[in-house]
Amino acid sequence: MSIYTLGPDDGTLSVHTERRGTVAKAGHDLMIHVKAWSATLDLDAPRVTLDADATSLHVIEGKGGMMALDDDDRANIRQTIDDEVLKRHDIEFRSTSVERTNGGLTVRGDLTLVGTTRQVAFDLALDDGHVRGAAVVTQSEWGMKPYTALFGALKVADEVRVEIDARLPQSR
Repeated sequence: MSIYTLGPDDGTLSVHTERRGTVAKAGHDLMIHVKAWSATLDLDAPRVTLDADATSLHVIEGKGGMMALDDDDRANIRQTIDDEVLKRHDIEFRSTSVERTNGGLTVRGDLTLVGTTRQVAFDLALDDGHVRGAAVVTQSEWGMKPYTALFGALKVADEVRVEIDARLPQSR
């Protein structure tokens, strides 16, 4: 059997945002880690699932900007994500099809964000005991309003990149 259960002890699930707008230089491109998540990769079925606690997103890095991010900035971003972006709704993915490819998988399935479910597709690379992959999520397709500041002159791009990079634990 080739069933793997993954979580934060095995690697990272991260969200990458970019800034837009006329004063984009004032903002930061963010790398955010999801601290509470679990995924199942079943190569026998095959199927992929993911569950993530939406309140466990933490800013790890902010590139660019007029000034470096401090702890207060990080706390404010986290509060904004909790209250205005994800609204404390957990995140869920369930595959509807998984196709084997040379070196990995092509995955399609249902992603639920803020209570709305839409289809998403992405590739997973399986090599040297690791799983790596990325998906681009367009927030507005899930009814989410990308964050804006300074009367819209600074905004987070509608598209965010979600990445996983984890080692495969012993299969069960």
